[in-house]
Amino acid sequence: MPRSTPSGPSQRMLRVGEQVRHALSETLQRGEILDPLIENTVVSVSEVRMSPDLKIATAFVSPLGAKDAGAVVEALNKHAKFVRGRVSGALRQMKYMPEFRFRLDTSYDNFQKINELLHSPEVARDLSADDKDKDKDDRKDSE
Repeated sequence: MPRSTPSGPSQRMLRVGEQVRHALSETLQRGEILDPLIENTVVSVSEVRMSPDLKIATAFVSPLGAKDAGAVVEALNKHAKFVRGRVSGALRQMKYMPEFRFRLDTSYDNFQKINELLHSPEVARDLSADDKDKDKDDRKDSE
């Protein structure tokens, strides 16, 4: 059986992670978790990373419109065993039902920071200087 390499997860880990993500998203959409904090929040599951033995599923979530995203993630972790039981019906083909761990997805915040940097005046100035240098090099090559 192929193992995950240091460069990334195996195909099996990726496939199972995507199946778990779909099952988890459906469970959250149905509103089966009886917690007011979770019931009143739309939770987006952006990614599920599986451990190499497929026994731990780390779900990266983004609570949309929540005032305290950390509290929503904490509530999800509190109900992780219940979620595990609800998701098990959709994942019958798995030998072991994974233990769920919920983490706040900060990738959107990182994308926003990168976007702001790319549109900053300093970067625009540097990019325009690079374009001028490239134009000079192109003219020299054509001579």
